[in-house]
Amino acid sequence: MMKSPISTALKGAAMGVAEVIPGVSGGTIAFITGIYERLINCIKAFGPGLLPAFKEGGVKGVWKEIDGNFLLALLIGMGGGIVIGILGVSRLMETMPEVLWAFFFGLILASAIYIGRQVEKWGLPTVAMLIIGIVVAFGITLISPAEGNEALWFVFLSGVIAISALILPGISGSFILLLMGMYTVVIPSVKSALKLQSEGLLVTLVFGLGCITGLMTFSRVLSWTFKKFKNPTMALLTGFMIGSLNKIWPWRQATNWITDAEGDKKIISEVNVSPFDYMSLTGNDPMIVIAIAAFFVGLAVVFLLEKGGNTADA
Repeated sequence: MMKSPISTALKGAAMGVAEVIPGVSGGTIAFITGIYERLINCIKAFGPGLLPAFKEGGVKGVWKEIDGNFLLALLIGMGGGIVIGILGVSRLMETMPEVLWAFFFGLILASAIYIGRQVEKWGLPTVAMLIIGIVVAFGITLISPAEGNEALWFVFLSGVIAISALILPGISGSFILLLMGMYTVVIPSVKSALKLQSEGLLVTLVFGLGCITGLMTFSRVLSWTFKKFKNPTMALLTGFMIGSLNKIWPWRQATNWITDAEGDKKIISEVNVSPFDYMSLTGNDPMIVIAIAAFFVGLAVVFLLEKGGNTADA
């Protein structure tokens, strides 16, 4: 039975806010709100399979095939969430990053516990996938960024990989671009194209084609694994989220960064430090008490989202 589109839009808004935060995946929010598999199936629906749906039912048939009401409400919510994130959350990132990261640390930790509880039976295969997920995600957070490559085939490949990471809980697509060295290639090109300047248009189009290809392909892979190997898939995603916690530790010291085309610094590597050493190493207030409170708020948010997920759209 379909629930109110307002509920779906609110979940989309939460995803949009998450996507603005570097290192946090909107896929995480989709999972804990109970809409992840439905979202994957919506994305998977886009393809040659829409032709029979159009022949049989016209536009109405296509709309039903792609779960249009759900998808439209979700996209509207995500758009609003991105705006809120840019105007509000980004400001918090500048003024109180320790508190914001503590909130997300609690959110991701509780989310990993929640997803782990969805594994119906733990055994050797699920434990192995959990460990693989932890090792892969943790390893990604430690990788040194590569040099960028402006070759169009690599731009296309970066689009495929970045969008695939974007829909995985615990892995940020923008962070993957940084690791591939493509952040300073893709982002300026997209900004240039949005300003209707021709120099970034080709790179943007090729990157967009890569994103579409990755989204269409990876959504089908995920949909298939959920149907055939649900428990190992859940365990793997749990591992991804646990491993990604290294990236969102609230107290970190920057060790390397890049400067974008507009002169803004983008941190690409950091080391985790003790909150008690944070002041002497960075000169910033660790805000320990407020950060701990934010951590518990993050835990509470997952509890509330989980309750909402229990009444998610059928």
